[in-house]
Amino acid sequence: MMIKLAVCGAHMRGLALNHQLLERNAEFVEETLSASVYRLYHLPPLKPGIPPRPGMIRVSAGGAAIAMEIWQMPAENFGNFLEAIAAPLGLGRVSLPDGTTVCGFICEAIAAETAQDITSFGGWRNWLASDRTP
Repeated sequence: MMIKLAVCGAHMRGLALNHQLLERNAEFVEETLSASVYRLYHLPPLKPGIPPRPGMIRVSAGGAAIAMEIWQMPAENFGNFLEAIAAPLGLGRVSLPDGTTVCGFICEAIAAETAQDITSFGGWRNWLASDRTP
Protein backbone atom coordinates (compact mmCIF):
# COMPACT_ATOMS: atom_id res chain seq x y z
CA MET A 1 0.00 0.00 0.00
CA MET A 2 1.20 3.51 -0.89
CA ILE A 3 0.36 6.69 1.02
CA LYS A 4 0.15 9.96 -0.89
CA LEU A 5 2.01 12.86 0.72
CA ALA A 6 1.96 16.58 -0.18
CA VAL A 7 5.21 18.48 0.41
CA CYS A 8 5.65 22.23 0.03
CA GLY A 9 9.20 22.93 1.20
CA ALA A 10 12.60 21.37 1.78
CA HIS A 11 11.34 17.87 0.89
CA MET A 12 10.59 18.83 -2.73
CA ARG A 13 12.71 17.43 -5.56
CA GLY A 14 16.29 18.66 -5.51
CA LEU A 15 15.99 20.44 -2.16
CA ALA A 16 17.82 19.80 1.11
CA LEU A 17 15.49 17.22 2.70
CA ASN A 18 14.33 15.38 -0.42
CA HIS A 19 16.71 12.56 0.49
CA GLN A 20 14.39 11.72 3.43
CA LEU A 21 11.70 10.76 0.91
CA LEU A 22 14.04 8.94 -1.45
CA GLU A 23 15.59 6.91 1.41
CA ARG A 24 12.08 5.66 2.22
CA ASN A 25 11.40 4.63 -1.39
CA ALA A 26 8.94 7.46 -2.01
CA GLU A 27 8.06 8.22 -5.62
CA PHE A 28 7.27 11.59 -7.15
CA VAL A 29 3.70 11.76 -8.52
CA GLU A 30 3.08 15.35 -9.67
CA GLU A 31 3.43 19.07 -9.12
CA THR A 32 0.21 20.73 -8.00
CA LEU A 33 -1.23 23.56 -5.94
CA SER A 34 -3.05 23.56 -2.65
CA ALA A 35 -6.56 24.96 -2.39
CA SER A 36 -6.54 28.75 -1.88
CA VAL A 37 -6.93 28.49 1.90
CA TYR A 38 -3.31 28.63 3.13
CA ARG A 39 -0.62 31.12 4.14
CA LEU A 40 3.06 30.19 3.78
CA TYR A 41 5.70 31.24 6.31
CA HIS A 42 9.49 31.09 6.41
CA LEU A 43 10.21 29.40 9.74
CA PRO A 44 13.16 30.48 11.87
CA PRO A 45 15.85 27.76 11.97
CA LEU A 46 15.51 25.26 14.82
CA LYS A 47 19.29 25.11 15.25
CA PRO A 48 22.44 25.64 13.15
CA GLY A 49 22.79 23.19 10.29
CA ILE A 50 19.04 22.67 9.83
CA PRO A 51 17.97 23.76 6.33
CA PRO A 52 15.45 26.57 6.04
CA ARG A 53 11.84 25.35 5.95
CA PRO A 54 8.42 26.80 5.30
CA GLY A 55 5.24 26.25 7.25
CA MET A 56 1.84 26.15 5.55
CA ILE A 57 -1.05 27.23 7.77
CA ARG A 58 -4.74 26.95 6.88
CA VAL A 59 -6.62 30.24 7.34
CA SER A 60 -10.28 31.21 7.29
CA ALA A 61 -9.67 34.30 5.12
CA GLY A 62 -6.86 35.69 3.01
CA GLY A 63 -5.50 32.36 1.83
CA ALA A 64 -3.73 31.56 -1.42
CA ALA A 65 -2.85 28.52 -3.48
CA ILE A 66 0.64 27.23 -2.59
CA ALA A 67 2.87 25.25 -4.98
CA MET A 68 3.35 21.66 -3.78
CA GLU A 69 4.51 18.26 -4.90
CA ILE A 70 2.62 15.02 -4.38
CA TRP A 71 4.70 11.95 -3.55
CA GLN A 72 3.70 8.42 -2.65
CA MET A 73 5.47 6.40 0.02
CA PRO A 74 5.20 2.75 1.00
CA ALA A 75 3.01 2.54 4.12
CA GLU A 76 5.66 0.53 5.98
CA ASN A 77 8.07 3.52 5.77
CA PHE A 78 5.54 6.19 6.76
CA GLY A 79 5.81 5.92 10.55
CA ASN A 80 9.58 6.28 10.44
CA PHE A 81 9.18 9.40 8.27
CA LEU A 82 6.63 10.90 10.63
CA GLU A 83 9.00 10.37 13.58
CA ALA A 84 11.61 12.60 11.90
CA ILE A 85 9.34 15.66 11.56
CA ALA A 86 10.12 18.41 14.08
CA ALA A 87 7.57 20.87 15.49
CA PRO A 88 6.05 23.22 14.54
CA LEU A 89 5.61 21.06 11.44
CA GLY A 90 3.45 17.99 11.32
CA LEU A 91 1.32 15.96 8.96
CA GLY A 92 -2.40 16.44 8.48
CA ARG A 93 -4.97 16.77 5.71
CA VAL A 94 -4.13 19.31 2.98
CA SER A 95 -6.91 20.55 0.71
CA LEU A 96 -6.48 20.51 -3.06
CA PRO A 97 -8.28 22.79 -5.55
CA ASP A 98 -10.73 20.03 -6.57
CA GLY A 99 -11.97 19.70 -2.97
CA THR A 100 -10.13 16.46 -2.20
CA THR A 101 -7.57 16.15 0.56
CA VAL A 102 -4.26 14.38 0.84
CA CYS A 103 -1.91 13.78 3.74
CA GLY A 104 0.66 16.56 3.80
CA PHE A 105 2.81 18.97 5.72
CA ILE A 106 0.98 21.48 7.87
CA CYS A 107 2.24 23.89 10.51
CA GLU A 108 1.07 24.87 13.97
CA ALA A 109 -0.54 28.33 13.82
CA ILE A 110 1.62 29.64 16.66
CA ALA A 111 4.60 29.60 14.28
CA ALA A 112 3.07 32.53 12.37
CA GLU A 113 3.69 34.77 15.39
CA THR A 114 7.46 34.82 14.76
CA ALA A 115 7.79 33.71 11.13
CA GLN A 116 7.99 35.78 7.94
CA ASP A 117 4.86 35.57 5.76
CA ILE A 118 6.01 34.56 2.27
CA THR A 119 2.60 33.67 0.81
CA SER A 120 2.92 36.30 -1.93
CA PHE A 121 5.71 34.23 -3.54
CA GLY A 122 3.25 31.39 -4.24
CA GLY A 123 5.60 28.69 -3.04
CA TRP A 124 8.89 27.77 -1.43
CA ARG A 125 10.90 27.50 -4.67
CA ASN A 126 9.85 31.02 -5.70
CA TRP A 127 10.89 32.38 -2.33
CA LEU A 128 14.25 30.57 -2.47
CA ALA A 129 14.87 32.06 -5.92
CA SER A 130 14.04 35.59 -4.77
CA ASP A 131 16.55 38.12 -3.51
CA ARG A 132 14.73 38.18 -0.15
CA THR A 133 16.15 34.94 1.18
CA PRO A 134 18.59 35.23 4.09
